[in-house]
Amino acid sequence: MYKKVLVPTDGSEVSTAAAIKGVKFAASIGSEVVAIYVAPEYQYPIYVEIIPPSYPSEEEYQSTMKKAGEVHLKPIQDAAQAAGIKSTGITTFSDVPAEQIVDAAQKQGCDLIFMGSHGRTGLGRFLLGSVTTRVLALSMVPVLVDRLDKEQAPAGGKSESASF
Repeated sequence: MYKKVLVPTDGSEVSTAAAIKGVKFAASIGSEVVAIYVAPEYQYPIYVEIIPPSYPSEEEYQSTMKKAGEVHLKPIQDAAQAAGIKSTGITTFSDVPAEQIVDAAQKQGCDLIFMGSHGRTGLGRFLLGSVTTRVLALSMVPVLVDRLDKEQAPAGGKSESASF
């Protein structure tokens, strides 16, 4: 079946919960996991002629975002370790996360992408599910989308309940 599953996260509570479900799914089929966090590209300030001294350099930004990536990937890697499956974690930079996720799946030899959906409708789905929708449109490998469970829903948010 699937030997290597790509599990993306944006670091949010909902995304992390979906990623951990991805690890459980991978463990249930005997696959290894490649976790990925896509950080936004460095943005130079365009509103001023001189970069303010308090503004981080590109190197400082990348270092900070790599550390953030490690923090966001740790729960996924810990879940994989607890499940007894092999895992690797990748932090990359792109302003188009869907393309980076699809590219990483290809480069890492993944044969499945497991990612979460917020399970919202209307404008919320358009805004929050746009990365998932774009991955579905671009990916040549299968994409398994996990819908948001009620337990994962942010306080006050509506969701539809389902699980894999």
